[in-house]
Amino acid sequence: MTRIADIKYNDVVDCEKGFCVSFWVQGCPWHCKGCHNPQTWDFNGGKELPPDFLKIIDDAITANGIQRNFSILGGEPLCLENKSLVNETVAHVRNTFPNIKIYIWTGDTIEHLQKLNDPEINCILTNIDVLIDGPFIQAERDITLELRGSRNQRILYRGVDF
Repeated sequence: MTRIADIKYNDVVDCEKGFCVSFWVQGCPWHCKGCHNPQTWDFNGGKELPPDFLKIIDDAITANGIQRNFSILGGEPLCLENKSLVNETVAHVRNTFPNIKIYIWTGDTIEHLQKLNDPEINCILTNIDVLIDGPFIQAERDITLELRGSRNQRILYRGVDF
């Protein structure tokens, strides 16, 4: 049974400007000290994925005639347990809304993800616009940073950085 932490419909924090829909996956193997979302660590936590979750996401992206961007956070979106769900979701959103920005946060690094040469991860990376990579490191914490919680994390753009 696939589980998610939440779907946030009008998020103004987890994108560069405007509004986005944020999809929070459940489960994380990293367990970073000082994590902002430790409630998303347990793979058995959160709530059951609604069977119509793609329609829920589609409706949220276009609610009230305002097209939003799409962000995937967690938990860890790119871990073994979540990557298939994330791949399905990203492919659907990219196909349905080709002109919106798709963001993903991961505790992994782009270098490691590329080295894995995993078909699902590669597909995800092909279909997103922005990857925020790197583990949260409490000693590097900086609440003034855009889209990141610690200075070691990077904002990477498809076509430029990966």
